[in-house]
Amino acid sequence: MTLIQTAKLNGVDPQAWLTDVLERVVSGRTKTAELDTLLPWNWKHSSPATAPAIAA
Repeated sequence: MTLIQTAKLNGVDPQAWLTDVLERVVSGRTKTAELDTLLPWNWKHSSPATAPAIAA
């Protein structure tokens, strides 16, 4: 719950943030020295192509 609240407090969509962070860590796209870029207050979405689709 703390992760979700922290994302919300930083104006970040919690689901998009957590999905992107987990994908970057698991895929190896983000190296250990770059983990601070994944914190909600530093996070920038990687690309629009990886954004969750909005149900119509």
